[in-house]
Amino acid sequence: MKRKDKAARIQDQLDELYPTVPIPLDHTDAFTLLVAVVLSAQTTDKKVNEVTPELFAVADTPEKMAEMHPEDVRQIIRQIGLSPSKSKALVGLSTMIRDLHGGQVPRTFAELEAMPGVGHKTASVVMAQAFGVPAFPVDTHIHRLAARWGLSSGKNVKQTEKDLKAVFAKDRWNDAHLQIIYFGREYCPALYHELEDCPICGWAATKKRIADERKETARKKMKRRK
Repeated sequence: MKRKDKAARIQDQLDELYPTVPIPLDHTDAFTLLVAVVLSAQTTDKKVNEVTPELFAVADTPEKMAEMHPEDVRQIIRQIGLSPSKSKALVGLSTMIRDLHGGQVPRTFAELEAMPGVGHKTASVVMAQAFGVPAFPVDTHIHRLAARWGLSSGKNVKQTEKDLKAVFAKDRWNDAHLQIIYFGREYCPALYHELEDCPICGWAATKKRIADERKETARKKMKRRK
């Protein structure tokens, strides 16, 4: 089966499973979404949603956040991984938005990625979910599943993004990226996953992929026993 045909079948299944795809990070506008996405790196969305109400209660605009001391921000987000660097990034990017962009979150990849703490994935999420610009942010779930499903070589996230953009319709990128994340969380864990029993991996994964993951699972189980 060609990659585009496989992607079309996967899209149909995702549409059945997740006809609506709410953004998992709580936010009220582009700025609060940007802050939440920056905080979500190497941290669960659940944990981010637990700390942002207190943060947004005191700083829900770039102007307010820019006036805060990074240590004060860190005290609020201390439960989140990498809180020292993230607190500095939030104050820094807020200062840039205030001073360089008139208090408005910029609407280009280049301007977003020029801000501290904002990489390509974060910029892609903001462009897609705040501004409706077609993008395909690739997180660990999407990177893993694209390789499992044979839609990408899986060499790196940059290549995975390119491969997925080539097989999914552009007007579906924003929804598809969220649908795959939801699917990965519900059906497709990273470890000890029986691919043949999975609604999508069961038909999309190659025999080689199934064999390789079984070997890797067995290796990890042996390592844990030692």
